[in-house]
Amino acid sequence: MRALNVSLASACVLALALSACSGGHRDRGRGEEGASTEGTGAGARLSLKGSDTMVVLAQRWAEGYSRSHPGNAVEVSGGGSGTGIAALLNGTTDIANASRPLRESERAQLTQNGVPPTETRVALDALAVYVHQDNPVQSLTMDQLAQIYRGQITNWSAVGGPDRPIVLYSRENNSGTYAYFKEHVLDDADFAATAQTLPGTAAVINAVSRDAGGIGYGGIGYASGVRTVAIAGEDGQPVEPTMENATSGRYPLARFLLMITRGEPSGTSREFLDWVRSPDGQALVQQAGFYPLPSS
Repeated sequence: MRALNVSLASACVLALALSACSGGHRDRGRGEEGASTEGTGAGARLSLKGSDTMVVLAQRWAEGYSRSHPGNAVEVSGGGSGTGIAALLNGTTDIANASRPLRESERAQLTQNGVPPTETRVALDALAVYVHQDNPVQSLTMDQLAQIYRGQITNWSAVGGPDRPIVLYSRENNSGTYAYFKEHVLDDADFAATAQTLPGTAAVINAVSRDAGGIGYGGIGYASGVRTVAIAGEDGQPVEPTMENATSGRYPLARFLLMITRGEPSGTSREFLDWVRSPDGQALVQQAGFYPLPSS
């Protein structure tokens, strides 16, 4: 990956590790209404932390923004949506990257002086279900998917596949993708005790690509070396996780990727978010394998 043109951000932006960057981040003031007050112009610094699904995309945005705003530093780190939201709460990041909306308890904690946090949509994702490339199963219903991850269906033969045990791969519970899947697929039921939790979608994809009985889930931007499975929604018709289906809402696991600030974003945060949502920023969304924001 090409290095950022800002010395303060290099170590954090180039690292693909899904842990917080250590050092290099100074405390930032907060305005009376809870909005970030970092300055604008050359030399401004911005910290982004959170969603592992978004970390590679956020790095691309950081590089692109820094090229068009020379001298500005953007630090990017992962750790999961919950980690980013916690960092926003304790003041150690300017923007929390999240692959799920805020919970009401988080919104209440982040509300400062009566001003709630702002969730800005920055990209569209189709949360995909992945299987091994040699797995013949082409589609699953939402109910079948739920039964698989609850441990009620344990063999591929029960859903039209070979007589082979299903091996579950999942995300850790601080992940926004984990929370979204649990809410929208499992209806907040528990995952099967046999599900193997892994720290990031890339790790899930890697595991499934090596396991003929494996199944995993994650952002559409990671669909490499595995095969996506069509998901049947309420009408019973299998729907592929394509951009058209995600944008139209036909794909049942389409979601927005978010950047969250305390109060309305201002200063460099506002400038950065405007750039991310601009044609230049949205072009990088497609390059990273996700889908740009719908025009409406």
